[in-house]
Amino acid sequence: MEIEFVGAARTVTGSMHLVRTKTATVLLDCGMFQGKRRESYDRNRNLPIDGSKLDAVVLSHAHIDHSGALPILVKEGYEGPIYGTPATRDLCTVMLRDAANIQESDVRFLNKQNEREGLDEEILDALYSEDDVIRTLERFISVPYHQRVPIAPGVRLTFLDAGHVLGSAIVVLDLEEDGATRRLVFTGDLGRHDRPILNDPEVPEGADVLMMESTYGDRMHDGIEKMDEDLATVVRRTYDRGGKVLIPSFALERAQEVVFALKKLRKAGKIPSMPVYVDSPLTVQITDVFKLHPECYDAETRALMKGRDSPFDFAELSYVEDVEGSKIVTSRPQPCIVIAASGMCEAGRILHHLKSAIEDERNTILIVGYQAQHTLGRRLVEQRARVKIFGVERDRRAEVVVLNGFSAHADQRDLVTFATKCRERGRVDQVVLVHGDPKPQEVLADILATKGFDRITIPSPGDKLDLRGAA
Repeated sequence: MEIEFVGAARTVTGSMHLVRTKTATVLLDCGMFQGKRRESYDRNRNLPIDGSKLDAVVLSHAHIDHSGALPILVKEGYEGPIYGTPATRDLCTVMLRDAANIQESDVRFLNKQNEREGLDEEILDALYSEDDVIRTLERFISVPYHQRVPIAPGVRLTFLDAGHVLGSAIVVLDLEEDGATRRLVFTGDLGRHDRPILNDPEVPEGADVLMMESTYGDRMHDGIEKMDEDLATVVRRTYDRGGKVLIPSFALERAQEVVFALKKLRKAGKIPSMPVYVDSPLTVQITDVFKLHPECYDAETRALMKGRDSPFDFAELSYVEDVEGSKIVTSRPQPCIVIAASGMCEAGRILHHLKSAIEDERNTILIVGYQAQHTLGRRLVEQRARVKIFGVERDRRAEVVVLNGFSAHADQRDLVTFATKCRERGRVDQVVLVHGDPKPQEVLADILATKGFDRITIPSPGDKLDLRGAA
C-alpha cells in the first residue's frame, strides 16, 4: 500500500499521484505540466504513466494543472473510468476543448520558431485533439459530494467540497489490503474560508494519511475587506489618470470572483462608473456552467441567484466572445477594466491587450493569481523593465500591482487549521506535502511539527511512500 509521486512534487504544476495496493492502482489527478513552451511540450508528450496498469483515475478539480493531461492518457490507450464531481465534469467539457486549441496554437508557434531559427527539428504535433477530448469525456463518471462509491477492488471513493473552485473536491480514499484499512485524504487544491461564491472547505472524518497542498505554506493572504479596498484603490487611481486596468485572469473561478468584487464595489459607489469587459470566450462558457451548479454556492450567492441578482452581471459589464469585439476593446482609448485569459499571460487575448497597453504609464496591470516560474506573468510580478510579448521586447511603463488576496488557495493559517481539524476527527499519523515549491513546504512542515505532527514528508518526483502507517 503506497503512493508514488509523479507530478506536483516540490513544484505546483502537473499534479499526478499513483496510489497502489495489492489489488488496485488508482491515479489521483492527471495534470499538465506548465512552464517554458518547449519543456512543457516534451514533458507532457511523454507521460510517465502506463494507462494499461490503472484501474481508475480520480480528478480533484478541473484546473488544467490537475486535469489537462487526461486526453493524453486516453490517447495513449487508457480505457478505464475517470471520476469527478458533476461540476468538474461539466467544466472539463469546455476547459479541455480549449486546452486542445491551445496545444495546436503552441505547436504552430514552436514549429515557426524552429523554422525561423533554422533549427533541424522534427515537426511537432499537437499533444491532443478535440476528438481525444471527446473520448476522454466519455470516460467520466460523475459522483456527487458525500456519496461513497467503490472504484476498484478494495478502494472506495468519497468526494467532499474543497471550496477551491466550482466542483473542486477533497478526495477521500478508503483502502483495504490484507484485511487492513487505511483512509487517505488528498486535498487537491484547498480553498479558503469565508470566500465569496463558494462553500467553505469541508473537514473529513477518520483520516490516517493527509496529503495536502502547500502552495502558500509560507504566507498569509489579506482578508476580503482589505482585498476589496485595494482593488477599489487601484481602479480609482488608474481611472483618474485616464488609463485602463488589465487583469490577466484564470477563466475558472478567478474571473468570476473579480467580477463579483467589482459588482459590489460599483454598487457601493466605491469605484467610478466605467466599462468592464470580460474578454474571454472560455470565461463566458465557464460562467454559464456556474449557473448550472447551485450545490457549490455559499448561502449568500444562492440568495442572490434566487432573487435573480446574478453575481456575474451588472450594468457596466460586457462579455466579449468574438475577435472583432476584442479588437474594439483593445483600441478603446477611454478608461475601462479588461479581464482576460490566460491567468499567467502565456496565451490568449490578454497578450493582445498587454501588447497595446504595456508601454503607457497611465495603465495598470493587476495580477490576481499565482504566477509560475518562466511565465510572462512572473516577469511582470518581478517588475522587469522590459518584457517579451509575441517575441518582441517591449518597455514596461504600465504600473504593475499584485493583489494576492484573490488567491483561491488556502494560505498558511488555513492549511495549519485544516490539518489540525483533520487530526481532531482522525488520527492522521502521516502528513504529506505536495503542490508547493520547496521553501513554502519547508516553512509549513516546521509549523506543523510545532503542532505535534511528527511524521511529515515532502516527496520529490519519483519518491514512493508506504501508507501502512506506524507499527
